[in-house]
Amino acid sequence: MSDKGNATGHEKLQSGQPGSDPSMLMQLSTAYWGSQVLLTANRMGLFDLLKDDGHSTEELASALGLQPRHLLLFLRACVGLGLLTESPAGQYRNSPLSAAFLVPGAPGFMGNAISYSDNLYDTWGQLEQTLRSGTPPMATDTYTGHDAEKTRHFVYGMHDRALGIGQAMVGIVDLTKYRRMLDIGGGPGTYSSLFARRHPELRSVVMDLPGVVAIASEIIAGLGVADRVDTLAGDYLNDHWPGGNDVVLISGVFHRESEQGCRALIDSARQALEVGGLLVVSDVFTDAGNTTPPFAALFGLNMMLTAPDGGVHADADVGQWMIDAGFTDIQYRQFPPPMPHRVVMGTRA
Repeated sequence: MSDKGNATGHEKLQSGQPGSDPSMLMQLSTAYWGSQVLLTANRMGLFDLLKDDGHSTEELASALGLQPRHLLLFLRACVGLGLLTESPAGQYRNSPLSAAFLVPGAPGFMGNAISYSDNLYDTWGQLEQTLRSGTPPMATDTYTGHDAEKTRHFVYGMHDRALGIGQAMVGIVDLTKYRRMLDIGGGPGTYSSLFARRHPELRSVVMDLPGVVAIASEIIAGLGVADRVDTLAGDYLNDHWPGGNDVVLISGVFHRESEQGCRALIDSARQALEVGGLLVVSDVFTDAGNTTPPFAALFGLNMMLTAPDGGVHADADVGQWMIDAGFTDIQYRQFPPPMPHRVVMGTRA
């Protein structure tokens, strides 16, 4: 009697059948190991300490107040992840990647964005609790004004990300013929500033919560466009939107709102626009069906953990909501890879 029907689980895994390689599961189950190494190194200021020269384990342990043996294991992990390099003499230095993006003052510095991810680490540990309770473990006001340090990390983290996103956006959204823009939920004011630098005739008003726009004013001034980009403290869900605009930009806001909330924002944008004005909605959007790309689907979970109505929407749905609100000439744009962002645009009829 043949025993082919009684193969063990291990034998089945070795059979080469589809789905027989569990390596992806192991990678997923340990992905937070690498994340915590990056977050910890950034939090401790390791990359800043190594910005000019290499250091030994003992030197770094003394400077950071750490245990040498434990730090050595940590540094080797950083090397393995491509964050640091090690010389034959045991001197550690920033890798080219870290030097470009993780050293404060570097043009591509992303440390504030990574600090925001660090703030979210414990929040993601409460995923199951959130699925059961329906309540996000991180209150929105924690990082939009109530906690000054987290708000600063959040706003400057948004700015770090927005610099790259915005430089791509100004290349795919042409505002040459427009003069007055309202930037709803504009956070650090980065997008308005980049558009103003691209189009000297454009003026913009950034509307966001008081604690956010206070920091945005610093960033706008630093980008040299304070004469053409203003801020307006307000709650875009409940306060009046200034009218007479020929562009309304809503970037990174829809992921905080339900479908009903997004439709309400589109209606408010229509009222704030002149006839023929342009509504520009930029965000992380999914394909139809809301499961791909994978990053966008995971981003929806992140928003669920940090905002009562947080989630992710499909760009095709947003376009339909614009049509329902009376917008025409709906256009879709994708950002250059690997950016996961997309733009949906419509004209007020």
